[in-house]
Amino acid sequence: MRNTTAWDQGLRVGADGKGMVGHSGAVLLRRLADRSGLVTALTRVFPAGGSGWRDRGVVFVQLAVSIVLGARSVLQAEQLGLHHRRLFGPVASDSTVRRLLAGFDEDMFAALSRARARVRRIVWTWLALRPQGFPWLTVAGKHLKGWVVLDIDATIITAASKKEGASPTFKRSFGFHPLAAWCANTTECLAMLLRPGSAGSNTAADHVAVVTETLHQIPGSSSAKLLFRTDGAGATHDLHEHLEELNTTRRRVRFTTGWTITETDEAAIAQLPESAWETSLKQDGSPHDPDHSGVAELTGLNRRKGWLSGMRLIVRRVRPSGRHLENLTDLEKKTGWKYSVIATNITKMWGVPGSHQAQWIDALHRHHAVVEDRVRTNKAMGLHNLPAKSWTANRSWMLAANLAADLDAWLRLLALHDQDGLADAEPQTMRMRIYHQTGRLARHARVRHLRLDASWPWATAFTLAWNRLTGLQVT
Repeated sequence: MRNTTAWDQGLRVGADGKGMVGHSGAVLLRRLADRSGLVTALTRVFPAGGSGWRDRGVVFVQLAVSIVLGARSVLQAEQLGLHHRRLFGPVASDSTVRRLLAGFDEDMFAALSRARARVRRIVWTWLALRPQGFPWLTVAGKHLKGWVVLDIDATIITAASKKEGASPTFKRSFGFHPLAAWCANTTECLAMLLRPGSAGSNTAADHVAVVTETLHQIPGSSSAKLLFRTDGAGATHDLHEHLEELNTTRRRVRFTTGWTITETDEAAIAQLPESAWETSLKQDGSPHDPDHSGVAELTGLNRRKGWLSGMRLIVRRVRPSGRHLENLTDLEKKTGWKYSVIATNITKMWGVPGSHQAQWIDALHRHHAVVEDRVRTNKAMGLHNLPAKSWTANRSWMLAANLAADLDAWLRLLALHDQDGLADAEPQTMRMRIYHQTGRLARHARVRHLRLDASWPWATAFTLAWNRLTGLQVT
């Protein structure tokens, strides 16, 4: 009989290795931060110190890098920094990082926002220069070239202890209720507003604040074509009017939002003849089975006063699933369909033929579901828990997590965009395949060499990413 436990015969384990570097992917992230100008931009924001003073811009970038690698607290970030000191030099202590996070004020947050925007302009220029160009979206068979798509959503970050600003949430949990905007083209988190757990879902002022910050982060936003998408929390007079007012002769802004169905809406739906219903589209542009779902224009039948002039309402019907059966309205029980409505100001999107069609707008809004992936991956990138007691420190940590999400997205877009299994990889996959690779740091002829295991399946992708980052043209 074969001895299945013989693998450990003659094996000795000891902590005496020299020159080993775990989490070697840190060199890619730090290289990207340096080449893009992120380190320099942040260094200019923070005050300079005297002898022995740690460069606060470097400290903040290293915190973001540690978050990408998996750090969930300041102490874990310090431990990773100590391990990497042979690569990056002396590391700031956890107390130094805590003082840094707690010392932010509104002026510093604003300056950091401007610094992020300047660096993003460089990165988006690099993206446009790739052979495949900037990552424009294709939705339901239509290519949205020139359109930057922005998804707004809120999420819950639970707190296990009493922290400043933490409070009961609408989901009967305890913690915070931040509101954020992500770029669907690049997966970057452009803006995130920390809010108490009790913050309302459809607070128009918070949505407007996030939209405003998002515009500051988009290169050339004053002359761009922008599409904002949000769920029913965005269906407010103030947000609709604000988005419409953003339109200028040089900038086109379109939106789709969810809509809470009322008795008035149901009365309008009941008036729709069967001939008004058209087959809905799948995300690849092919039609659904007509018995599965349908779409119809509701705009002319629902004459609500006080809402944005020219706003369209589009209704979708689907066969109810088991989880819907207990909450069906009388109309839905009578017709056997479950209804939902979206509001939009799209009459057409320039450069997108057929963008006025209700079926396609419905598919475009349903594509907003990708924001759930962004929420999940950002929680895996430092936002599963806010580690500090103070509101300011947690807000600063949240900004570091946003920078971490940017670095991860930029690395995949600029250096791994054509690598199978890495271009769209989520944080845990990137950590297993790239970020947590182990290398050996050696010196030869006054040159340092980080040597990876040649048998690791993604070692070649790692070195390819390094070479591509090194070749980026710094402006």
